[in-house]
Amino acid sequence: MFDRLKQSSSFWMILACFCFGIMGVFVKLGSKQFSISELVFYRCIAGLIGIFFAVLLQGKTLKVSFPVFKLHMTRCAAGFIALLLYFYAIVHLALPTAVTLSYTSPLFLTLISIFYLKNNPRPGQVAAILIGFVGVVILLKPTLESSQWLAGLMGLGSGLLSGVAYFNVNKLGQAGEPEWRTVFYFSLVSTLGAALLMALQDAPLTMLNFNNLWIVVGLGVSATIAQLGMTRAYSRGKTLAVASLAYLTVLFATLFAALLWDEQLSWPSYIAMSLIAACGILSSALKKSDYKNASG
Repeated sequence: MFDRLKQSSSFWMILACFCFGIMGVFVKLGSKQFSISELVFYRCIAGLIGIFFAVLLQGKTLKVSFPVFKLHMTRCAAGFIALLLYFYAIVHLALPTAVTLSYTSPLFLTLISIFYLKNNPRPGQVAAILIGFVGVVILLKPTLESSQWLAGLMGLGSGLLSGVAYFNVNKLGQAGEPEWRTVFYFSLVSTLGAALLMALQDAPLTMLNFNNLWIVVGLGVSATIAQLGMTRAYSRGKTLAVASLAYLTVLFATLFAALLWDEQLSWPSYIAMSLIAACGILSSALKKSDYKNASG
């Protein structure tokens, strides 16, 4: 039975969503002691070390052709910046709000696909995008104070760049790249980028000790499992079922925030989150055939 589950993209997306929700919790907890760049560093280095040793033990290769390497680097750059913006949003906003803003990525992914494939958008795609961003406006207006608008825009920027990253993940899957290699290069570039930011930050680095080590370990392990699961699900084709399940991260984040910090949003906010999720699912479903046409 478990072997059948492992072959299901839905299984991997549910696992990824749960672990991404846990990762958000550890980012919130860690923000009291660590900087954003430190959190990104620890989030990525765990996956880098784990995959590197797996590569050595199993004799796998990291070599890729130059066109595929360019796809990897585009995915890495977009993903790294998106991760920085996402962590910033998590630290400064309610966890469900930050997660929902990041999950505007399917809406941006639809726009990217339309422009990249040079197809005329269908009426349903236009409606999904417009209604989805109406949901964004509703979500931001009642929940964000003037001092939080920057964090809101950061979260939205995370969604945009995540859309770019996922587009390239799909292309890497079509090129036959295994998910472990996609995650390896992303972890490598993000670890090096975060290390550079840590070296440039004015505040002294936070020393690891018994009181904060569990946060770093929890962040790294949950993020690595989530990244592998998400990459496997997306590389196998973004079906409607997988796209729908991706929004379970919002549900998990909402539950965790309510249980741990008693974070409660207004009803308009929950309606806005539902609009964004529904339109993200719809836009993913409508562009499914576009991906098939592009790869055929």
